[in-house]
Amino acid sequence: MSSINSFTALSPNASHVVGAAASDNAPNIKIAKFAQISLNHTLSSSSLKIPAKQLGKVENLHLVSLSKQGKLKEAREFLNQMDDACVSVSPHSYECLLETCGNLKSLSDGRYFHERLGRTAKNSSGFLQNCVLRMYCDCGSLGDAQRLFDEMIERNLVSWGKIISAYAQAGFLSKSFWLFRDMLESGVKPDLLIYTGLLKYFKNPSYLEAGKQLHSHVIRGGLSSNLSVNTAISNMYVKCGWLEGAKLLFDQMADKDSVAWTGLMVGYTQAEKPKDALSLFANMVMEGVELDDFVFSIVLKACAGLEDLKLGKQIHAYIVKLGLESNVSAGTPLVDFYVKCDILDSACRAFERISEPNDVSWSAMICGFCQNDKFEEAVKTFKSLRSKGPVLNSFIFTNLFQACSALADFSLGAQAHADAIKGGLVSYLYGESALVTMYSKCGRLDYATEAFESIDAPDTVAWTAIISGNAYHGNASEALRLFGRMQNCGARPNAVTLIAVLTACSHSGLVSEAKHHMKVMRSEYGVHPTIDHYNCMIDVYSRAGLLKEAFELIKNMPFDPDKTSWKCFVGGCWTYKNLELGEIGAENLLQLDQEDTAGYVLLFNLYTSCEKWEEAAHIRKLMTERNMRKELSCSWITVKGKVHRFVVGDKHHPQTGEIYSKLEELNHSTNNNGSDILSEEDVSLCSLPERKAYALDHSERLAIAFGLISTPTNAPIVIFKNLRACKDCHDFAKHVSTITGREIIVRDACRFHHFQSGECSCNDYW
Repeated sequence: MSSINSFTALSPNASHVVGAAASDNAPNIKIAKFAQISLNHTLSSSSLKIPAKQLGKVENLHLVSLSKQGKLKEAREFLNQMDDACVSVSPHSYECLLETCGNLKSLSDGRYFHERLGRTAKNSSGFLQNCVLRMYCDCGSLGDAQRLFDEMIERNLVSWGKIISAYAQAGFLSKSFWLFRDMLESGVKPDLLIYTGLLKYFKNPSYLEAGKQLHSHVIRGGLSSNLSVNTAISNMYVKCGWLEGAKLLFDQMADKDSVAWTGLMVGYTQAEKPKDALSLFANMVMEGVELDDFVFSIVLKACAGLEDLKLGKQIHAYIVKLGLESNVSAGTPLVDFYVKCDILDSACRAFERISEPNDVSWSAMICGFCQNDKFEEAVKTFKSLRSKGPVLNSFIFTNLFQACSALADFSLGAQAHADAIKGGLVSYLYGESALVTMYSKCGRLDYATEAFESIDAPDTVAWTAIISGNAYHGNASEALRLFGRMQNCGARPNAVTLIAVLTACSHSGLVSEAKHHMKVMRSEYGVHPTIDHYNCMIDVYSRAGLLKEAFELIKNMPFDPDKTSWKCFVGGCWTYKNLELGEIGAENLLQLDQEDTAGYVLLFNLYTSCEKWEEAAHIRKLMTERNMRKELSCSWITVKGKVHRFVVGDKHHPQTGEIYSKLEELNHSTNNNGSDILSEEDVSLCSLPERKAYALDHSERLAIAFGLISTPTNAPIVIFKNLRACKDCHDFAKHVSTITGREIIVRDACRFHHFQSGECSCNDYW
């Protein structure tokens, strides 16, 4: 019987059998039984004469089968049985076992097989040592790999290449470079695989000089005419940001394949040089280079960057001509291109033509719906996707969180959050920030705060999301406290952050704080004020009654005032009954846009507040003559996962009788028959003459009444409205919170109002 310390190679026939066995489970079972019988027979009948070259062949065949099935525990047990039977383990068996350990990242099993190899094979071959080295590298155990490498007497190109590549892959490029130098000093000449294996990990400008040195080694080594090495060097220069070097090398290459062309095109696209990328594509077509799907994704991205719809459609036609439109790798970039060009219909058609869309295809489509404010379509698409069962990705969930934010769909948002957590698909920062915004816009600032505090290292976007959430919920002090925390943590505020801070100050009358942040915006935060920041400041002054300061700011700011500037100002004039300044503001507002109903509404209310009845009647007449219309007012509430929508005077709900009965009861108790103030909700129905009657049936009141009869008495009533809350409904909600003891939360077009015990979080400062 052969010694267990020797390694007998499988014959060609045996190798063929191993390959067949690994691909068919049924023979594996038979082999397993046969191997076990063979072992038992060997133990019980030592006198049986078996040819030396046949000994252990079936046992090793079974061992290979176990390794290829990933059954390492069973393989270890079977090895012990082979030891008991004095059956040798072949080098090929060890190779398969170690390869499986590397693939499965099973370091403990790998160490076991290495230790066994060292114990049973006194002089293991360089081939097997390289197998062990590869296993340690694949398992990410560079310490074990380095110790083995240091002990190796014979280091060939495979040994050097594996250890160098492993360090580079792990991000230790300096160590890889030192090993490369040691290899040269030891007299080993690098081959193509060494160079290409190292070059692909040079991914940022800090490695450019090292990359140039490696390029010089390639030239000195006589490999400068090799296509694969030149392509790797060109791509390295692209990744390191040296496009000039990449283009110079590219032009000198005698042979260029599609990989070389697309590598440089990617560089131009990433450097925001879409024209250069398209020029390269044109040359590629003229030279007759075979085009692959990846090329089209790059060129379509360049077209989107230039917003060149005409050229993009030509590329689309070329894709159709090649018969690639149904391929997911060509169809998905088409969807993305049309989405970025805001041609949603074409994006939908391109998506429908993809035979088997993948998660990226679905993600592009959902993103397109969100970018075009078609949030209900985004949700519908997501539900369709989930029912089909393909793999989801983090981008899909991030877009869904944004859709739920816009729709204020807390139920779906929370469910999607749970699904994303289960799948590990809440993307770091992007997805987490979207969650903060989603929960705050759904009226659950407690959940938003919890989501924010779970972020390990919030970035500017995440901080801005939680500050904005508190600002729009009227928690000015908390918003400013979070802004202080943000600065202490080293996160730098951006323009949007400062808008959130100024908004918090505006909604709570914190004039001095707003003035301070506006003053130091450029010097302390490095943010150049925009018209939006000035409008926030105009709003701060106007809400506080500092109308002269607001007017001076409008006249002296470095921007021409826009509609928002004058709306904020006229709103303040109405509140504080300043007719003189209000008329000036309204005149400027209507000059900017004579079709904007807000200007007429503000001017009408200004006149009525100042008891200028004739002027108010004239404005109302103008609005009637011009058939002024605004977006139809709508309020909605979610009860038991179902959304219930209401419009002014709505009588289509199944519980209409109960709703109006409750509303009559509440209206009687409030003794509120409507004021002479005009709201956007009144204009939406063009019902100016019947305004007082309709005020009793505003959509917001209907939703509140339905919430009272449909939700538990200890739960808050959360209402969402697409227009700004009117004064009558605001007073109505305060009174209802008093007589029912219920908390009422209303999100209108501007902010959240939390009504409790007859008071609102805005302190009537809305």
